[in-house]
Amino acid sequence: MDIISKMWFSLTVLLLAAWACVADVTQTEEKMKRSVSASRLASLRSRRMVGGNLAPHVPWQVMVYIADSVLDGGYAGGALISDRWVLTAGRNLFVRKSRQDIQGKAPVIPKVYLGISQRAEADVSKEVAVEKIVLHPGFQNRSDWDNDLALIQLKEPVAMSNTVTPIPLPERGQDLADTVRSSGVITGWGWGIDLTPATSLKHLVLPLANHSVCKAEYQRIPLMPTVDDNMFCTGATKYEENVCFGDAGGALVVTDAETGDIYAAGILSYDKSCSRYKYGVYMKISSYLPWIHSVVRGDTEKSSALRSDAMSKMYSRQQSF
Repeated sequence: MDIISKMWFSLTVLLLAAWACVADVTQTEEKMKRSVSASRLASLRSRRMVGGNLAPHVPWQVMVYIADSVLDGGYAGGALISDRWVLTAGRNLFVRKSRQDIQGKAPVIPKVYLGISQRAEADVSKEVAVEKIVLHPGFQNRSDWDNDLALIQLKEPVAMSNTVTPIPLPERGQDLADTVRSSGVITGWGWGIDLTPATSLKHLVLPLANHSVCKAEYQRIPLMPTVDDNMFCTGATKYEENVCFGDAGGALVVTDAETGDIYAAGILSYDKSCSRYKYGVYMKISSYLPWIHSVVRGDTEKSSALRSDAMSKMYSRQQSF
């Protein structure tokens, strides 16, 4: 082979090697891009868990427990509202939840756990004894979700601490329309996208939904809540996260935009929206304050008449002077 032929041969080999190197780098870059893309997709999917994201310790969160199995009553949420009272959804206190199954039956006395963030922490050291249950007098008047509230009285006052603290109720004049970012936070051990209960407490920041739109949506679907003025709704997050089975009884907690007050605006009743329906439905606590206060005070059937009689007599004596 002459000198010129050898030079052309060497140049050809170098060009082929360079091309192979460039091709290899290109393939590597493509693999990296696909890997990053897959990682982002996996991250997005992980955020689409129906049950939300891991919550910090939530001192007002209560676990209301009947059984591990949903078929045997399951467990759900509640909100500590004083040192002796828990507010939850009435349906949480029955094994079968429908109006047809509940009518004429007494609620089950549940186990109540305070100060926990992990399901595994629900043991005797965190359990508080229950004195009695008070269902709302209009509970399930017409449907499964009517007046879906119950108060659980604890046998002994609980000690306030960093892990156990009540959530305030709305003050007069506080309105959902005046909340920060028109949203609220709910926590629970509800089911995730794979339809298994969460082992750790999770939270969601959910937007408040238009009442009329939510009402109209559920009016067209059979066996759904009849959304009345004693209820309000939340929608899903932008990642389509939502409340799901087992989150009922949890409090939607909001921040007043003017005062900065943090309070429980509602108790979750309809928790079956999951990834199928858009709206969760809550009992609006401000509509039920007279009932809540009367129960917590320990009013009897005669209490109102006794108060009126005492006031009447004091005014009449004042006028006689």
